[in-house]
Amino acid sequence: MSPMKIDHDAIRNLANLLTETDLTEIEIAEGDKRIRVTRTISVQAITAPAQMPAVSAANAPKIAALSPENHPGAVKSPMVGTVYLQSEPGAPRFVTKGAVVKAGDTLVIIEAMKVMNPIKAEKGGTVTEILVEDSQPVEFGQALVIIE
Repeated sequence: MSPMKIDHDAIRNLANLLTETDLTEIEIAEGDKRIRVTRTISVQAITAPAQMPAVSAANAPKIAALSPENHPGAVKSPMVGTVYLQSEPGAPRFVTKGAVVKAGDTLVIIEAMKVMNPIKAEKGGTVTEILVEDSQPVEFGQALVIIE
């Protein structure tokens, strides 16, 4: 019986896929060979004190500003790729901070696998933040622009 050859690249790719998709287990099979990769996610329990102190409106903590990822007006990247703020080098940007946009306006372009994908506004409003730089790599779900 010959020893099994381990495909380190395949294992690495599967591990990356687990992380990207938030899966905890993945298995592939080809013929009589199988590769199974699993990961554990640790959850830390936080216990609250038995009695919470009373908070009056006068000394209530101020609500922190929303993070860009949780902002209701955040336009998020639907894919992994490279973001471009204009159609070509030297061209004007699609949008600038303070610009008023309407639903369907192109905000940025994301290049993924040599394909240019326009990312359009789902709603109209004012661009209050542009959270990315031109030619920056972006991840799936990353906030790109905030429209209020």
